[in-house]
Amino acid sequence: MSPRPTTGAIEATAKARTTKPRRGAVGLTAAVLLGLAVTYPETAGAQDVHATASVTVRPDPSYQQPAFEGWGTSLVWFANATGGYPDAIRNRLANLLYGHDGLRLNIARYNIGGGNAPDVRDDYMKAGATMPGFWRAPDGTTREDVDWWDPANPDHWNLDADADQRWWIDRIKGNVTHWEAFSNSPPWFQTVSGYVSGGFDPSADQIRADRVDDFATYLVEVSEHLERTHGIRFDTIDPLNEPNTPYWGTQLGPDGQPTGGRQEGAHAGPALQQSVVLALRRTLDASTLDARLSAMDETSPTLFRTNWNAYGPEAKAAVDQLNVHTYGTGHRTSARDIAKGADKPLWMSEVDGTWGTGQSFTSMEPGLGIAERIVDDMRELEPSAWLLWQALEDYNPQAAAGKNWGAIQVPFDCPADATPVTCPIRTNTKFHTIRNFTHFVRPGDRVVRVDDTSSLAAVSAAGDSASVVHLNKTDEQRAVTLDLSRFGTFAANASVTPVVTDVNGALVRGKAIRLAGSRSATFTVPAKSVTTFVVDGVSGVAADAALVRPGHVYSLTGVQSGKALVPSADANSVVLGTVDQAEARWHVDQVTEGTGNRERYTVRNAANGKRVAERGGNLVLETAAETDPAAQWIMSTTGDGTYTFVNAATGRLFDVVGQATGVGARVGVYVPNSGSNQRWAVVDRTA
Repeated sequence: MSPRPTTGAIEATAKARTTKPRRGAVGLTAAVLLGLAVTYPETAGAQDVHATASVTVRPDPSYQQPAFEGWGTSLVWFANATGGYPDAIRNRLANLLYGHDGLRLNIARYNIGGGNAPDVRDDYMKAGATMPGFWRAPDGTTREDVDWWDPANPDHWNLDADADQRWWIDRIKGNVTHWEAFSNSPPWFQTVSGYVSGGFDPSADQIRADRVDDFATYLVEVSEHLERTHGIRFDTIDPLNEPNTPYWGTQLGPDGQPTGGRQEGAHAGPALQQSVVLALRRTLDASTLDARLSAMDETSPTLFRTNWNAYGPEAKAAVDQLNVHTYGTGHRTSARDIAKGADKPLWMSEVDGTWGTGQSFTSMEPGLGIAERIVDDMRELEPSAWLLWQALEDYNPQAAAGKNWGAIQVPFDCPADATPVTCPIRTNTKFHTIRNFTHFVRPGDRVVRVDDTSSLAAVSAAGDSASVVHLNKTDEQRAVTLDLSRFGTFAANASVTPVVTDVNGALVRGKAIRLAGSRSATFTVPAKSVTTFVVDGVSGVAADAALVRPGHVYSLTGVQSGKALVPSADANSVVLGTVDQAEARWHVDQVTEGTGNRERYTVRNAANGKRVAERGGNLVLETAAETDPAAQWIMSTTGDGTYTFVNAATGRLFDVVGQATGVGARVGVYVPNSGSNQRWAVVDRTA
């Protein structure tokens, strides 16, 4: 979790009004429906003439992300703080997060705490953030004693630690389909400063280089014990958290005790990250765990890219899954293309924030803010899972600071005899708008390309329905037309049902509209709302949906330069030219079979028949009987008609060298950088 601020403030009412759920959603009462400021047409395609703005949304199932793994949260501080609460409170919290009428999360990240030395004060970090360690120090051990621990000595382990977070394991394990273990810091005796809250210099490496093997052993031994004790299986283990940042520092007071450092955290530059990753790889391979290794949970795609590009081949190969946070949102497409080039799954494994002005449990701004983050992450990053930092936050500091972290808030200092009255649970509009996503885009569904930056679209795992989540952040109602023409088959009873969250109610189900032969439907949605359109009875992909088709020719025009890709004068490489040149036509032929976002293509010049390949770090044109990965390209898009071309062998992209814009400028390859010199408008030029 990152301690820095994000934009705005966050919160709204806890009063979700639900009745018996229907397909993929909760139903809502007539009283809520009466108060909803939205109109629904009597027939598909009808439009409210009073709408002041309009948008057309075109889901395109010809470009599908991998099967979605689901939605989740880290347990960490909130589980540590609330796992010992009375049943009436903690069970209600669990239902709000993982229950059918709650967020319906299915992923949980368990934090393996490091733990400070026995003589270090335990009240200087945020409430809940003083995580127990799984070690047992000999009597009299102090922070200065850092070389006592022997992982082979059973007396040095306390495997009964962390009872409160572990209560949550047992309570939610029936709802969790993917467990990830992660660490914010090693135990104090494996750190440079001797504190789990970071180094005295927060930009200096904090994990002891001579203890990375012990650190890996610690993580694996704890994970094995939790699996045996609780009957779960960890699918992934991540040993790092936002490592290459200056966030994690410890400050001491005059008495030598820590006064600052808000949570466990450990800086690690790319070189140290690789040592940790390789140590964990070796230890995992020798263990009983089936868990895969995930890394590096960096705070933003920009820093993720910096770290990954510094990794050597061995460290890259050791990582099974890529994890990134989106507290910073730049270079999302770089992380996306890195994952594709490395052929590894990618998670957005942590984010939250505060939107709006001051703490509010009625304002839509928090809900709109988190909805926008989900839409943008899914469109630009293309992750196979999306997780909150901790969906449940401490009400007290949020109230004091006027912030709105968390979709649910409860005091973290409730006494043992607390009741739901004395320890109130509050939800905000983030809780409600998140459900517009989590109730309708379910594990196994596939997020598909959509041409609207305010929408997310997905097809169901069964392939016979779809969901489109649309965000209207404006102060005006909006006419939204769903253009469904890119689906291949429409059932006779195909229909669209809107489910709206705004200030008048949460998940308000409107009237279902039969498509009745039409391939579009228009609805008016309220100002400041999130609407899920449940599309039943559509399946397949229309024959003309995919941009790239056999026998067609295309121009590839650089977004930055406005110039087209053409062969060089000697026809052995590629340069920038003009789109009207005869040589500026290319066949883009699909090599693999499917509609996934990682399908492979060859790019072959229509005039000379040569195909584009990467050889020796250069982009070349060649004639060959067989294709290999170096001559195969993965096309990535955010739905705006422009693409990057990711080499299947090296992960490098088509790149205009030096960001040049003139005719004749050389086009080569480079690591993903989200630059416009790496994006290409692909236009069908078939006569």
